Amino acid sequence: MDKSRRRIIEELSGCITERRRELFDRVLDFRARYITVVLEDIYQSHNASAVLRTCECFGIQDVHIIENRNTYNINPDVVLGATKWLNLKKYNRLDYNTTEAIKDLKDRGYRIIATTLNEKAVPLHNFNLYTGKCALFFGTELTGLTDQVLDQADEFLKIPIYGFTGSFNISVSAAIILNQLTMGLHQSDLSWRLSKAEREEQLVDWLNKSIRGGGRLVSDGDKGN
Repeated sequence: MDKSRRRIIEELSGCITERRRELFDRVLDFRARYITVVLEDIYQSHNASAVLRTCECFGIQDVHIIENRNTYNINPDVVLGATKWLNLKKYNRLDYNTTEAIKDLKDRGYRIIATTLNEKAVPLHNFNLYTGKCALFFGTELTGLTDQVLDQADEFLKIPIYGFTGSFNISVSAAIILNQLTMGLHQSDLSWRLSKAEREEQLVDWLNKSIRGGGRLVSDGDKGN
């Protein structure tokens, strides 16, 4: 499979400019799964799209979307194509999907981090990245995260607020938190980058999305193994 993937990369890379191929490599250098973002039942398309754009800019590869009562709608004028470069996993099979999302992330070795202003929450500047991979849960603007997330969270995280307004909106919160934590990752000695196999798999996906007919080549290559 590795040889097949590398062959596909070589063939598809020949269909794009050298400059674009170099751009893919530079972006992959900073892609991470050590941090992932989870959006629980977000209903405002503007904010939902802004969070995706923020995740892509900071190199967060995977975003998990929980749809309970609300369908996650993307505003193309806000997201500006960011979803093309992200892996989105939606949880929407059941009437209530939060439990499944939490279990899935815990099975993958993630700490469940609830972003909330409750008294148990650690200020952002004191958050410990070294404890392990973290899944950052963000809730709706009106009600925040559900009790299910708060009850099963491993840790709580908050952005200190010094003004009269009680909270930031979700897109601003995500931007502030990801800026701080990705900077911390880049300055740490943690093994946060994609593995070689993950990097190759992601590159195939991006090349496939960039080249008309690329998907057929990938499918043919898979069938040959």
